[in-house]
Amino acid sequence: MFGIGIVGLPNVGKSTLFNAITRARVEAANYPFATIDRNVGVVAVPDARLAALERIFTKGDRVPPVVPTTVEFVDIAGLVSGAHRGEGLGNQFLGHIREVAAIAHVVRCFDDPNVVHVGGRIDPIADIDTIETELLLADLATLERRAERLRRGAKGGHGEEAETLAQVEALQRALSSGVQARATELARPADLRLLTDKPVVFVCNVPESDVVAGNAYVERVRERAAIEGAAVVVVSAKIEQELGELEDDEAAAFLADLGLTQRGLDRLIAKGYEVLGLETFLTASEKEVRAWTVTRGTKAPQAAGTIHSDFERGFIRAEVVSFDRLIEAGSMATARARGWLRTEGKEYVVVDGDVIHFLFNV
Repeated sequence: MFGIGIVGLPNVGKSTLFNAITRARVEAANYPFATIDRNVGVVAVPDARLAALERIFTKGDRVPPVVPTTVEFVDIAGLVSGAHRGEGLGNQFLGHIREVAAIAHVVRCFDDPNVVHVGGRIDPIADIDTIETELLLADLATLERRAERLRRGAKGGHGEEAETLAQVEALQRALSSGVQARATELARPADLRLLTDKPVVFVCNVPESDVVAGNAYVERVRERAAIEGAAVVVVSAKIEQELGELEDDEAAAFLADLGLTQRGLDRLIAKGYEVLGLETFLTASEKEVRAWTVTRGTKAPQAAGTIHSDFERGFIRAEVVSFDRLIEAGSMATARARGWLRTEGKEYVVVDGDVIHFLFNV
């Protein structure tokens, strides 16, 4: 499971969105710091392939259990200018954001005089600047602390410390000029855990009327995202909240009436997978149909290890068929008879949608 941290200035719709996508009961009040704790919700990743596999492996009245992969959403306290110095709930914010894999940065792209803005005006780019400046300053503080320790080591004649110090100082220069760490190709120590190294999805929170076409605020965010290499998802937190209270068939009808084919949650998860370089492989039998998440480029033994460490340690081979081929065949036996079920070894790189059976011996 991977974590996506939902961040943003107070009153941009963070907690409303979190409530909607997790059906949690987090307070969403019209004042800063309504969220003061690290609220976590685990959400099933929607994947229509699981239902199709369930139908194939159902025998009579024996329906295999279906286990989707999951994503953890973390609603992190609202940020204000000065967070890197501990202003507002800055220390909590910065600590919690280090623990997630990606950042969903909720940006207010709606006008509403009844919902106060902590800055007194609606300006999504200024809001983005506020948060990114705080993250940059926090990273610079991290780099300075590391540099001080490395300088002491370098004085002792340790060549490794001197090499790492050069990397850290190069990062300091880049970040001091306003560049996010993820936008650089500079080498860096693996354990730095810089906040600006994390992939970002800007979540434009718009009114219901703008959820399909967007608005001028959204266009400005898209321009900013293109410069930074970030992703963008347009959602209406209000719509997502309403969808969370409906049954699946009612939700589908509501989406169709709005001219949408997917929930905002589905699009956010898809973008999260995209920016993190993740993909899904599947295991399926009469006993269970299940989805598993791996990073793009994962080889078969390591994919097997996500199921159990013994699978990786004793890996022999993998029997692989693409989801599309299996659905076309209608059964694993037919897929095997048509030659679509392949035998792959240790160097095989797993592809999204592979249905895999691992053979191992410990």
